[in-house]
Amino acid sequence: MADQSAIDAAKALLDACLRKKLTLATAESCTGGLVAATISEIPGSSAVLDRGFVTYSNEAKQQMLGVTPATIDVYGAVSTECAEEMAKGALAHASVDLAVSITGIAGPTGAVAGKPIGLVYFCAASRSGRVIAHDRKYGDIGRAEVRKQSVLQALGMLRELAEKEEPQPPAGKS
Repeated sequence: MADQSAIDAAKALLDACLRKKLTLATAESCTGGLVAATISEIPGSSAVLDRGFVTYSNEAKQQMLGVTPATIDVYGAVSTECAEEMAKGALAHASVDLAVSITGIAGPTGAVAGKPIGLVYFCAASRSGRVIAHDRKYGDIGRAEVRKQSVLQALGMLRELAEKEEPQPPAGKS
């Protein structure tokens, strides 16, 4: 169960998406589907949330989202480049207006040189071409807290993107 701050952020996102008739997908690694789970806590969320890709392994990122092996080899799975390919891959593999991706190191293990525990990369992308990318260095605040903060960040980025989008016409009309 999500905490109240995450539920409130999800409700605000859903309100913005419902107002503009926008749909969304998530592509999650270190959060393991928590963003999609938080959104789906809200009754009526099925009008907005289409699907969530949980791509914990590099292979899953490649197979399900089209992240290139070269991106992982050169930049790593925990990188801005991978997060962007994940978000764009979610848009390519789902008929949605918005997508968000999260990839990072929640801890307590997994740190490598230059990539400490608590480093998380995010990307939110829209079918209209808008992209917002951020990284956060939460530090070694504990796995659960890194994941919680990551969910809040992702929900906020989706809402920011939703607020910038134009309302969509009803299905079947242009």
